Amino acid sequence: MFVQTEVTPNPNSLKFLPGKAVSNIGSVEISKKDETNNDLVRNLLSINGVEGIFLGKDFISINKYDDVTWEEIRHIVISLINDFYSNGNDCVIDKSLKEESKNYSEIESKIIKILDEKIRPAVAKDGGDIKFKEFKDGTVKVQLQGSCSGCPSSTMTLKQGVQNLLCHYIPEVNNVEAV
Repeated sequence: MFVQTEVTPNPNSLKFLPGKAVSNIGSVEISKKDETNNDLVRNLLSINGVEGIFLGKDFISINKYDDVTWEEIRHIVISLINDFYSNGNDCVIDKSLKEESKNYSEIESKIIKILDEKIRPAVAKDGGDIKFKEFKDGTVKVQLQGSCSGCPSSTMTLKQGVQNLLCHYIPEVNNVEAV
């Protein structure tokens, strides 16, 4: 197995592509070992310098602290991912998680549809995700995850990309903020 890596706009985040399924339940962000029982995730979070992990459909984004270089940890991450899949695992996370279903307004449903269809695929290419949180008084609040969390260019992406797109398609949207 050959795990590929891709740089992201966030210099403290690197995207690892194992060439296999990673999450069958949607995107998941984990920053503390006690938040999961998954061996791979716990091992990755045990690496000195790793701040958090983001699991997408077919990638794992690792966020590191500023004082650690990728040369120090990249080979350890790749080795752990290789070992995980070599041991016969098909997917890092495969359980169904029960998400509470909300009744969204018509505008909120439109916002979520645009986020899901037009924005999330582009954000996933950079190793992250964007999740709708709320719409109130013309302001859309979203949560940035994975490589997008703490990325120096995320503010520009949010304002020039996400906000412009949502304002174009939905006149009721005036502003987009990250929470």
